[in-house]
Amino acid sequence: MAVFVALGAFLMTLAGGWVAQRVTDRRHLVLGFAGGLMLGVVGLDLLPEAIEAAGGPVFGVPAALLLFVGGFLAAHLVERLLAVRQAAHGASGQRVPQVGLTAAAAMVGHSLMDGIALGAAFQVGGGMGAAVALAVISHDFADGFNTYTLTSLYGNARRKALLMLLADAVAPVVGAATTLLFTLPEQLLGCYLGFFGGALLYLAAAEILPEAHHAHPARTTLLCTIGGVGFIWLVVGIAE
Repeated sequence: MAVFVALGAFLMTLAGGWVAQRVTDRRHLVLGFAGGLMLGVVGLDLLPEAIEAAGGPVFGVPAALLLFVGGFLAAHLVERLLAVRQAAHGASGQRVPQVGLTAAAAMVGHSLMDGIALGAAFQVGGGMGAAVALAVISHDFADGFNTYTLTSLYGNARRKALLMLLADAVAPVVGAATTLLFTLPEQLLGCYLGFFGGALLYLAAAEILPEAHHAHPARTTLLCTIGGVGFIWLVVGIAE
């Protein structure tokens, strides 16, 4: 059942990527909406789950929040290192394609964990599985949208963006299938979500949103960002 439901997540991810491709003439609106989706996913979905699942505090700070900060700093460090390497080869000021691919790969990893969570939920019971399935399928539209946007934003060819989108779509199916063999410990899953949330927030705050408002500081772009956050809030509320 979990694998069958994950096929819905596969289709929803492809739908999100298709929408991201079709609205290239409104790129600033796409980026504004993507930034809102990423902010909503981190603040309203990933971080609350991570805090609940990652275990007790470390020196007075929840482990999930420490990993959240670590993920943010790791994303910043990776981008700086790649940018320095690019500058050393005479390409200073240009976006680094590897950053987009790394970010998209993180989205694929997140979708894989979605599939594992889906399979684990169905192991608990049908009711739990249905609730998690609704959440996974709903926000996989945002995952597909963001995966394609992140890959293409950093100058990668359309073919690479489509390959990353396909990998992101297949990931929840693979994740759900693996739960036929094992179950991921809840604490480990919580730690991963915290770290990934920090990296995702860095990309949204430092790259996606500034790019969205750079050439088009319009009110409509801001409304798209708010709409992205609101969409995730709706998804989380329905899932609960």
